Parts: sequence; C-alpha cells; structure tokens
Amino acid sequence: MNLKNHRKFLRFESKIKLLKISMFLFLGILSACSPNNEKTLIKPEKDSTINHLMEKWHKAAAQADFDRYFDLMADSNFTYIGTDATENWSKQTFAHFCKPYFDKKTTWDFKTLNRNIFFSDDYQNAWFDEILDTHMGTCRGSGVLIKINNQWKIKHYVLSLAIPNPDMGKVKQIIAENDSIFRHNFPHRQ
Repeated sequence: MNLKNHRKFLRFESKIKLLKISMFLFLGILSACSPNNEKTLIKPEKDSTINHLMEKWHKAAAQADFDRYFDLMADSNFTYIGTDATENWSKQTFAHFCKPYFDKKTTWDFKTLNRNIFFSDDYQNAWFDEILDTHMGTCRGSGVLIKINNQWKIKHYVLSLAIPNPDMGKVKQIIAENDSIFRHNFPHRQ
C-alpha cells in the first residue's frame, strides 16, 4: 500500500470510529430521555389488577356475596365513609350495618363509569377515584388500597353524591335541618 492510500485508509478508519462514538452517545442520550420503561410496562398491569379488584368488590355487593365483599377489605384499620355524615365505619361496624341487606339480598349495584388509579413509587399503595352509576344517581367513590402479603386490599373507601353545582342551593336547603342537628355533635371551632 502506498503512502497516499494508507492516509486515505486512516482517515476512513477515523471517520468510522467517530461515527461509532456518535451513535453510542446518541443512543445513550435517547435512552436517558425516554420514559422509564419499567414503570411504563408495570403500571397498566397494576391498573388492571386494581380495576379487577374494585369491579369484583362492586359485583360482590350487587350479588349479595357478603364473604367475598368483606374479604377484599383490609382487616386492620379499614374505614368506610358513606354518603350520610354519620357513616364513618370500621370494617366490623360496616359489616354489622350491611349484614341485614346482604341476608335479604337487597344490596346495591354500583356500575363504574370511570376510574383513575395512582400508585406509590414502590407499588405497595394505590389510590383511586371513580364515578359510579348508582340507585342514588351519579356518585363518586375514592379509596386507598395496600398490598398485604402480596395481595391488594381496600384500606379506605369514601362514597359521596356527585351534586351538580347549579343544584347545590336546593340540596343545602333539603339537608339544612338534619345538618344543623348533626353539627351539634362537634365543638365549634373559632
């Protein structure tokens, strides 16, 4: 190989090295800027798991399946907050309230219209909000789930009526008497 061809070869080899380094840097930057694939792949699976659990819970109520309904709740410190301001129940008191309805097969049938699910970074806690079609009209449910022994359990659930803002004045008039009686149970804050 003569000197002229040798120089061309070295320049070509340098360009190949530079191209390889550029590609390596480009791919590194691209992967650093892309979303975390692990969470992107895991979240839909977790969403599906939580959706399935919540649908099972609502279905258990609709089918008056007392054991399945209460098995999906955490045993310790479970709280159910209902639509009435007096409804703030532990699992035991909620079960006591519900038992007659389940025994007579006169339970409720909530249909999910929408649900949003969120997770803690370690995927051991989840929380959600949902819109439900119920015998009371449109309701909103929200709750917290925890992972116990690798199984999701409902830890906290809140059910509330979704009242359109233009109707709030009428609702306030309707509940005013009972609301004022209920408020006497609490010391006034100044």
